[in-house]
Amino acid sequence: MRLSLILIAAVSGLAGCTQEARQIGPTVPQTAPVGNTDPRIPAYQSNIYQVAQGGRYFLWYGCSSCHAEGAPGHLNLARQDRRRGNGFARVFDVIAHGHGPRDYANRIPVEQLWQITAYVRDLPLHYPEKRRRLAADQTAEPTGKTWTGPQ
Repeated sequence: MRLSLILIAAVSGLAGCTQEARQIGPTVPQTAPVGNTDPRIPAYQSNIYQVAQGGRYFLWYGCSSCHAEGAPGHLNLARQDRRRGNGFARVFDVIAHGHGPRDYANRIPVEQLWQITAYVRDLPLHYPEKRRRLAADQTAEPTGKTWTGPQ
């Protein structure tokens, strides 16, 4: 009886040994998007969690101090025409490098830049109720002034 239990345990153990699926390499982007057809873009742009995280970082880093709802001209990122013609890679580049002397690419981690980009590209799709809900959700979040990053 004891020998048969040992044999059953050994066979069960061997049957459980299969190839383990492992992901090789980093799970988060380490580089900027390579054009608007970069295969990593849907994992951020079409992912509610990633867009929401981008909203948190948008607030934390003080982006809303210049880009608040109703901001004048090009500072108003929620305008409907902002989404057309502004592909993911271009918006990423403007956030990372297009803020004059503030080079956010050297101050904000790459994955957070991806998330902020997804959020900014999602802004024109936010209807008033969604904006109010996001504002309510973010009331307890830390809010930065115009962020200068680590010195």
